[in-house]
Amino acid sequence: MSLEYRLLGQTGLLVSRLCFGSLTMSRLQANLSVKEGGQLLEAAFAMGINFVDTAESYDNYHHIRWALERGWSHKVHIATKSYAYTAEQMQDSLEKALRELKRDYIDVFLLHEQESSLTLKGHDEALEYLQRAKEQGLVRATGISTHTVAGARAGALHPGVDVIHPLINKAGWGIVDGNADDMVTAIQFAGQMGKGVYGMKALAGGHLHQDVGAAFGFVLDIPELAAVAVGMQNEAELAANLLYFTGQPVPQDLQTKLARQARKLHIEDWCEGCGRCVEACASGALRIENERARVDLSRCVFCGYCSRACPHFCLKVI
Repeated sequence: MSLEYRLLGQTGLLVSRLCFGSLTMSRLQANLSVKEGGQLLEAAFAMGINFVDTAESYDNYHHIRWALERGWSHKVHIATKSYAYTAEQMQDSLEKALRELKRDYIDVFLLHEQESSLTLKGHDEALEYLQRAKEQGLVRATGISTHTVAGARAGALHPGVDVIHPLINKAGWGIVDGNADDMVTAIQFAGQMGKGVYGMKALAGGHLHQDVGAAFGFVLDIPELAAVAVGMQNEAELAANLLYFTGQPVPQDLQTKLARQARKLHIEDWCEGCGRCVEACASGALRIENERARVDLSRCVFCGYCSRACPHFCLKVI
């Protein structure tokens, strides 16, 4: 079986159902070199993946550019995100993406981590700037990423949102204000409203590694999901994910190899308990206890955002 492609809502973008989630190669996680990350992306492109999810905060535009410059620049769709909330900040974010990716336009530009209609309203100026950039041909589609059911519903109702990138997995881990059924219902509503939807965290940051096939099967059975972004940091993960997404069996030796790649959130001894990581954690997995950050592994999705927020580099997904 070959990799499936679907239209991303009404954007006109035909994307591979397996989207390359590039967070894992960034300094927040595996910290691959530009060449290492670029070679992995190039291998993915050669195997049919034509959709890459990134973000300004991942700091990996140069990895993607390395791969694009090897003949893939106009064959691959790039989705990126920014926390900008003013027009000036968003202009800076867009110009940085265009410059560092060496592209004339960005396929999908999202407001990063929107929680509700209230947070969307607070980012009106940034979204309006993206709309103007879209009219100028600098952006092809605009939208939001979210870990909340309320955020997905707000995006579905917003006329300036073309694409929604929600967290969804069969266990509901990481969904801040509901469960998996609630998010599926919100995704279905977004589809009915004509929005393009592509999911994230199908494996709940690795928590569902014991039955990867069932975890992927759950999200692939949601027809409104045009694609699912899956983090990959080596060729073994790439090979296995392509097999899962094309309905082919994954050899036992490959499954065994991947099963040994258990991840965890490491918190250094020098943590001062400032609480900035807690504020940055959209999953509510962190708390301050005895003047030190502690993690609830049942809620952690290993996104690495807490690492970025820590002023002393105390946290790292390993």
